Amino acid sequence: MENFYTDNPHLKFHLNHHLMEKIVKLKESGFSQKEKYDFAPLDFEDAIDNYEKIMEIIGEISGEIIGPNAESVDKEGPILIDNEVKYARGTQQNYDAMVKAGLVGFTLPREYDGLNIPIVPYVMSGEIVSRADAGFSNIWGLQDCAETINEFGSEEIKAEFLPRFHKGATAAMDLTEPDAGSDLQAVQLKATYDIHKHRWILDGVKRFITNGDADISLVLARSEEGTSDARGLSLFVYDRNDNAVTIRRIENKLGIKGSPTCELVFRNAPAKLIGDTKLGLIKYVMSLMNSARLGVGSQSVGIAEAAYREAFKYANEREQFGKSIIKYPAVYEMLTNMKAKIDAMRTLLYETARYVDIYKAYNYTSKERKLEPEERQEAKMYQKLADMFTPLLKLYSSEGCNQIAYDAIQIFGGTGYMKDFPIERIYRDARITTIYEGTSQLQVVAAMRSVGNGAFLASMRERNNLKVKPELEYLRNTLEKMTEQYAKTIDKITEFNDNEYFDFHARRMVEMAGNVLIGYLLLFDANKSDVYVKSADIFIRKGRAENISAVSFINNCHPKDVNDFKM
Repeated sequence: MENFYTDNPHLKFHLNHHLMEKIVKLKESGFSQKEKYDFAPLDFEDAIDNYEKIMEIIGEISGEIIGPNAESVDKEGPILIDNEVKYARGTQQNYDAMVKAGLVGFTLPREYDGLNIPIVPYVMSGEIVSRADAGFSNIWGLQDCAETINEFGSEEIKAEFLPRFHKGATAAMDLTEPDAGSDLQAVQLKATYDIHKHRWILDGVKRFITNGDADISLVLARSEEGTSDARGLSLFVYDRNDNAVTIRRIENKLGIKGSPTCELVFRNAPAKLIGDTKLGLIKYVMSLMNSARLGVGSQSVGIAEAAYREAFKYANEREQFGKSIIKYPAVYEMLTNMKAKIDAMRTLLYETARYVDIYKAYNYTSKERKLEPEERQEAKMYQKLADMFTPLLKLYSSEGCNQIAYDAIQIFGGTGYMKDFPIERIYRDARITTIYEGTSQLQVVAAMRSVGNGAFLASMRERNNLKVKPELEYLRNTLEKMTEQYAKTIDKITEFNDNEYFDFHARRMVEMAGNVLIGYLLLFDANKSDVYVKSADIFIRKGRAENISAVSFINNCHPKDVNDFKM
């Protein structure tokens, strides 16, 4: 039997990171629920054992059901019948298996029939499922909506909606509109409060909504008449049972075809307010989007893992000129670089997930008791790290996923371009990851805050103080030199005091920072396990070469040269 958790030892490595003890103790409030719930963990070891069992179940469902269904789902896709989306047969089978296993809404507190799972194993489940079928991972990953309701909804709303997830309720986040894609401040779907019926009413159009016919939807709408910016937007929860939304169509997409992407028309649709008015985009959707970007990070790693495995298998089996093609330098170099990049993407993914886990756990703890001063300081530190690393993760993992899928098809040659192997589907599925939940360009804009305020540089220098094995000291020294090179380059681009020039070099600076910070993460993985020494060595050497190239371009570029690139 195929199991996508047990056949990938890298997952267990990251699940057993030393910060998991802090995460579990915070999440379990000192294991205070063990008397109330039979299935609550008794201690840290029991919790980790539970997470592993859950990952094994998800791994088995992914390997035995979701993966084998992926090709038929891609061909069949969802259809629209009488204003209702009907999943492809395989998609419904996948979801039914997850519901039967009790794994929908499993991150929720136990009082809402969840398993109180932290973010790290949840993100890991996303990687596993994405490796099997990236399209299905979109439906599966929308459990993030339940977390948003749990974090910001009233007690009444939580009691009404959250227990439904365990029973199989699907979710959607209805944000994008025809004239409001990346610029969510431009959302115009109208929310009006009916003072006679004491409820909110939604009217307008949403477009490109993943799983748009979901049972429970979070809808961003303009509640403040006469406004045109983020301060006029609020977040609402809509129940499909109210039958007030028309599905105009399911989009015909390049990839992730099992995931229905819908255009929706709200007409006099009743909804309930999440939290306070005017904070819909500023607070609630920003939190939801950051979770979604973490989800795309896990999806990207899963797709990359699938692409690499397909290419590695084919390269061993395919013979040309009397030997398997994996024997040729042009091929084994590609595969080795792919493997190093996946290790880099994965370590960035779980490092970011751990930061999010800790600060969110402190946020929940603060609702139960007053945090100690050192706890407040620690919560603030981890939130800053999460904010700093999330756009870097989304950028690096999605771009890396696309490159790996591209290289995998190249290894297949002409055969990979045909529909005879899964790699062409994987390649199509990969493309969206750099686009949705904030394009790569928008992630650069978000990450540039950490360039400008010195947060990236401070993090590099702090990591350089950690000790490593003597045999790895040469890599630490290389990263130290890359750090100082990065610092000098920042000085170079800021000396002109020209915002356009600074923005022009934004991607180069963010990618330089990523090469250093991810290099440190891989180095520390190598310090714990020899398995990662090769990847750390390759990644850091390649990163150094890329940074030198970026520095060369910047050093030979003057603000007036930016005009040469204007159209």
